[in-house]
Amino acid sequence: MAFREMRACRCLTRLFVVAVVTGVPVVAMAQASADAPRFINPPTLSTPRGYSHVVEVPAGSRMVYVAGQVALDSAGRLVGAGDFRAQAVQVFENLKRALAAAGATFADVVKVNYYVVDASQVVALREVRDRYVNTAAPPASTLVEVRRLFRDDVLLEIEATAVVRNR
Repeated sequence: MAFREMRACRCLTRLFVVAVVTGVPVVAMAQASADAPRFINPPTLSTPRGYSHVVEVPAGSRMVYVAGQVALDSAGRLVGAGDFRAQAVQVFENLKRALAAAGATFADVVKVNYYVVDASQVVALREVRDRYVNTAAPPASTLVEVRRLFRDDVLLEIEATAVVRNR
């Protein structure tokens, strides 16, 4: 069997295995670009609001992990003391700068973890988030309410994982 045929066979086998495990039709999977992450919301799970249940990362992509960002400016001063929305904007701006340092953008983000001290602020968080992330293919995400972050005046922390496609 020629290399190209073996590679195609392995790809089809992987598509079949993923389809069996996830219940996502193979036809839909075969249509996706081979080098782009696929954002999947299986019909067997609830309809997500502003995130994707599953993101499949293609082999050979470069992964970028951004540590939890908080509302500190470049000089280490808190932005938006007591103001959740202002802190959220600063956090997303910090994420944007961190992603850029690795040659990535929010379009490359596949997973976001949110840590908030008050989950009732989720509406404000979503409004700010939607100005930054790809809302057509939103990243997988987790939101956790925590008792406290590393400082009492910090209201949220967000970490992100991005996939930079091979070019």
